[in-house]
Amino acid sequence: MAKPKRVYQVWKGKNIFICNGRLVFGPDAKSLVVTVLLIIVPVILFCTHVASNLLHEVSGSYAGYAILLVAISLTVFVLVLLFLTSAQDPGFIPRNLRSQEEEIIYDSPASIEAGGTPTPVPRIPRAKEVLVNGRTVKVKYCDTCKFYRPPRCSHCSVCDNCVERFDHHCPWVGQCIGLRNYRYFFLFISSSALLCCFIFAISALYIKYLTDDFGTVWKAMKVSPVSVLLMAYCFIFLWFVGGLTCFHLYLIGTNQTTYENFRNRREDAIRVYDRGLLNNFLEVFCTKVKPSRINFHAYVQENETRPGTCLTPLGEADYLDGDRRAKVEDDREIGGDLLKISQRRDIEEA
Repeated sequence: MAKPKRVYQVWKGKNIFICNGRLVFGPDAKSLVVTVLLIIVPVILFCTHVASNLLHEVSGSYAGYAILLVAISLTVFVLVLLFLTSAQDPGFIPRNLRSQEEEIIYDSPASIEAGGTPTPVPRIPRAKEVLVNGRTVKVKYCDTCKFYRPPRCSHCSVCDNCVERFDHHCPWVGQCIGLRNYRYFFLFISSSALLCCFIFAISALYIKYLTDDFGTVWKAMKVSPVSVLLMAYCFIFLWFVGGLTCFHLYLIGTNQTTYENFRNRREDAIRVYDRGLLNNFLEVFCTKVKPSRINFHAYVQENETRPGTCLTPLGEADYLDGDRRAKVEDDREIGGDLLKISQRRDIEEA
């Protein structure tokens, strides 16, 4: 008798699984190596060439040890958040292996048989309208996953999965950013910005101490070129993570996703999900993270139509469950470089 397979072994998406499906990564998870190196290498240089030397400059106090402790603690915190963002289900919705037959309509006449009889052709409507917060929202049918996407859901072309409250696919973390990991993603980029500011400030402080010892800034820079390189690196990197942090602060405050913001740039665009500044922030940071719809580690049952889940086919109730999700579309470019949004492919409008 063949050994039963686990859900991750028959999963239709392009994800990478580790530890028998307990850890879920995107197909571009190799980029995590680059991201980790961009974090760890500057911190190692900082600890060995700046913080350790400051121990002698501020001898007689615990300030030098405190600097080392803060640098190491911040780095560990950033790496943990990166792991939480990248290694879990961001909000995947399992595919419906059966088409929604109740939604089929027939176009007639669509074709003519040899005998001249009109033959109606079955098709599923490309979109339908649902009510969210008293407003009409259009949801589209996903041909790949075979269900109407809940509001604020999108099918990511990189991972080949439908993701709840899809924000974007981030190549730097090798994962989609969605309902279940958006909080960790924001904390990751904001804490990375804080780490950049800390390293920049302490490196500048060390240059100041060296200037007092050697008389000029130029001589101080020659004594510690690593400090200058770290300051330049952090300044450049801060433009990216700092700007991204500010951008997502705005998105959280107005209850938008990245794609919603780029798609609805009109000043008169109606924000269906905006509940006010305080409630918007509470929604992101003070609500319980929903459990995954999929147990990738579970065994596939022979009679299961949606393996490894206890989820019934998506119906009208799924659109009106109070989660306030709106339709978005997927694109790797949004996460890779927000400035390239104009290059994204055309989206079929229903």
